[in-house]
Amino acid sequence: MAIGVLIRLPVRHEQSDDFRYFLVHWYRFIQQHGGFHALKDTGFSDYNVPYLYVLAALTYLPVSPLTGIKAVSVAFDVLQCFFVFRIVALRHPRPGAWQPFAAALLAMVLPTVATNSGWWAQSDAIYTSFVLGALWFVLRGRSWGACAMLGLALAFKLQAVFVFPFLLVMLLTRQVRWRSLLAVPAVFLALDVPALLLGADPVGLLTVYSRQTDTYPQLTLNAPSLYQFVASPTDPDRLDAVRRAGIVGAGLVVIALIALAVLSRTGRLALRGGAGRPALTPNQVLLTALCSAIAVPFLLPSMHDRYFYVADVLSLVAAFYLPRRLWFAPVLVQAASFASYLPYVRHRPDRDPEAYAWSPFGWHLIAGAMAAALAVVLVTTALEYRKGPAAAGVEPV
Repeated sequence: MAIGVLIRLPVRHEQSDDFRYFLVHWYRFIQQHGGFHALKDTGFSDYNVPYLYVLAALTYLPVSPLTGIKAVSVAFDVLQCFFVFRIVALRHPRPGAWQPFAAALLAMVLPTVATNSGWWAQSDAIYTSFVLGALWFVLRGRSWGACAMLGLALAFKLQAVFVFPFLLVMLLTRQVRWRSLLAVPAVFLALDVPALLLGADPVGLLTVYSRQTDTYPQLTLNAPSLYQFVASPTDPDRLDAVRRAGIVGAGLVVIALIALAVLSRTGRLALRGGAGRPALTPNQVLLTALCSAIAVPFLLPSMHDRYFYVADVLSLVAAFYLPRRLWFAPVLVQAASFASYLPYVRHRPDRDPEAYAWSPFGWHLIAGAMAAALAVVLVTTALEYRKGPAAAGVEPV
């Protein structure tokens, strides 16, 4: 953890465009309107209220907005690494095993993770921490804890829906109990209660994510996705038609992947099993989560460069579960994900905005690396499901 914090110190004073144009203005608005009392009208921000609670709490502390916001993100980097440690420790449980420590260290120093919090002042580690917590609870057989964690993740960022196909597979295969699904909306709505008590509009709170989905019409916003290979129409109507077709196509592909998991040998055994008798192995659970985290943002239009953040971390965990077959998966995912960060990270307002843009061929290579990672993970997942629960187990190191 100390190493992870130290590598962020050189960029602690850097201000990204997101900080200059959004985060600091939200902070100042809250500060000038009475701290938490400012949240009676959340129209100044397009984030859900849990993150605004964090900003409001920071206004009462003797720290600068930049320091406080980055410190919160780094703190969740630490929580994220804690869950990485615990998940890998389930795979390597012997006392003194080096793998959990190595996984936690690597998760803390991944280029995208360090840049996201230390330079960008972004909050993707918050919802990803809770996604990892949900995965850990699933692996421990604790359905309510898993769904509560996913509720927390969704309350902070809409991007938590990228792993909801994973949740559906867990429900259909009885790895997670259906009644525990109530925890997702319960936690989400409970976090709205403080804002409601302050006088916030309930309709505005419940529709914050629906307003976000129409913000960016582009097919891709520097994301290493399928749409790097698709020419963007100049006509707005045609662009909307391509986006709608992409959403429908992504939905059909995700449904097909869910069907393959559920109708596989393991899935059928799980469906026939009795209540409380989950049939999936840890490998199958983890790989299902990783497939969901890569496939959904790769197939959906209008994705941002940061939307593979969960895949960045989960691919690393998967490499420690299946080192012989997936050691290179985090390399591909990280290379594609961090390369998509670079045009934004290297951009400066006083310079040509196109100076650091990748060429179309460069974007094809970057998106191709993510496509290759997705293909490898899909094949590995399919092979794991074919083994069935008796033979799958975990791969020996």
